[in-house]
This record gives sequence, C-alpha cells and structure tokens, in this order.
Amino acid sequence: MELFQKIIKRVLLAVFSLFVIVTITFFLMNLIPGDPFMSEKANPEAQAALRAKYGLDQPIYVQYVKYLDGLLHGDMGNSYVLQKGREISTIVTESFAVSMSLGIRALILAILIGVPLGCIAGLWKNKAPDAFIRVISAVGISVPGYVIAAILMLVLAVSLRLLPTSYNRPGGTVMPIITLALYPTCYLIRLTRASILEVLNQDYLRTERAKGMSETVVIFVHALKNSLIPIITYLGPLTASILTGGFVAESVFNVPGLGRYFVSAINSRDYTLIMGTTIFYAALIIFMNLVCDILYQIVDPRIKLD
Repeated sequence: MELFQKIIKRVLLAVFSLFVIVTITFFLMNLIPGDPFMSEKANPEAQAALRAKYGLDQPIYVQYVKYLDGLLHGDMGNSYVLQKGREISTIVTESFAVSMSLGIRALILAILIGVPLGCIAGLWKNKAPDAFIRVISAVGISVPGYVIAAILMLVLAVSLRLLPTSYNRPGGTVMPIITLALYPTCYLIRLTRASILEVLNQDYLRTERAKGMSETVVIFVHALKNSLIPIITYLGPLTASILTGGFVAESVFNVPGLGRYFVSAINSRDYTLIMGTTIFYAALIIFMNLVCDILYQIVDPRIKLD
C-alpha cells in the first residue's frame, strides 16, 4: 500500500513535469522569428489567411490556452507543413513504430556488448583486455554520431558494397542500428567498469570471501547484482532516447522515424509537430525514469521510492 501511494505521488509529479515542459517548449518555440507559412509560395494575403485559419494571428496566451484545451481532450492538432492536415497523433504513432523497431535492436545490442565488456574491463583492471576495451570505448564516445554514420556508409556501402544505403532495402537497417548502438555501448562499458571496480572494494565482498565462498559466486551473484544500480539509472533515459530514434542516424540514413520528423519539424517551423514529438519524447523519458525507480527496489530493497 505504501509503495502504491508513492507511485501515485511520482505519477502526479510526472504530470506536473510534463506540464512545465509543454509550457516552456510552447513559448520558446513561438519566440523563434517567423512562422510555418513564411516559406509558402503565396502572396502576403494568402499567408495572412493561413495564419488566421490556424489561429496564429491571435495573442500568444490565447494560442497557449487553446493548445492546452486540445491536449486535455486528446487533440494534438494537425501538421501545418510537413504532412498538411494529418493528425499529429497519427504521425507520431507511425513514426515511433519505425524508430522503436530500430531502437529495440540497438538497445539489446548495446546491453549485450556493453555490460559484459565493462565487466571484463573491471575484473582485468590495468591489464591488456582492460586497456584495449578502454581505448575502444573512449573512441566510441568521442566520435560524433554523424561521423560514425558517414564512415559506415563510406566503408560498408560505397567501398565494400556489403550493405545498401536505402533503409527500405534488405539489410538497410544494419548501419542505422550500429550508429544508434555505438555510443550507448561504449558508455555502458565505462559505466559498468567503474561500477564493478567500486563494488569489488566493498567490505562485504571480503567477508564473503573469508567465509569460503567461491570467487565466481562472489563476482557474479553479489558484485554484479550490486553494480547494476548505476546501469539501471542510465538505461532509463537511454531507452527513451534510443526508442524515439537518433536524430543523426535517422536523418543520415533517411529513416522515416520520429527523430527525423523532429528535425524536419524544427527546420520547417511545423509548430504542432514540434510540440507533439517533444511531448511524446518527454513523456517517454518520465515514464522510463519511473520504471527505473521501481526497479531500484527490486535490485536493492534498501532503496526507498520517495
């Protein structure tokens, strides 16, 4: 019962956080010079008619109240520019399905590679495997995503011709998945290594060894379990970020996912699409953080959900 009350409290806090994000995004977006119809090939009278049609000629506070009222009724509006007249909820749902299909595979790849390599680096501290893994992870974190995407395309698609550049062709998802997974994989390596090293120096592990417990049980049952908390902390926002699509990966490889639509919406000043993608992304991050907070208590019951 106590846990349920705390979850309700966190949900209410999440709703308030989402309201703040919506408010800040709305007013910052409208501070940008111009509007969605500046690039329209129409005379000033036609542009003015479009602004009046969508209510963009009204005071900003009136637009804000109307938008909030629409949100409360489940209406996120229609696209102004990119897909004129289509409901934002439909665009977000369809594009998120594409991003999620890539993101889940990239997330699994990052966890399956990053966590074991981080454990190896931690257990072989200052030895050859540790040094090699640290160099690889440092490079993966330091190199920007668009450089990784360009290198993959140049080597695998242009030079070796192993993979297609088009997302819709067989094998077209391999390079976007690698681009999405590389940074979180390298970050998980460093995070897991640091967590393992910290846990291995704890007194309770020395006590377990003194009791005659095997090194395998000490490491894989006690040490690894207690080193998961920092990893779970990172997996929350990572999952939200990678499921909504990488802005760079989807733009470079022309993937019709949520990340590419977000970038395109900003470039075209498609206000409703900017708001829709931002709200969805923020809600997903808040939800994943709540899930991680609950997982803390499963991994370590001493942690309280306050």
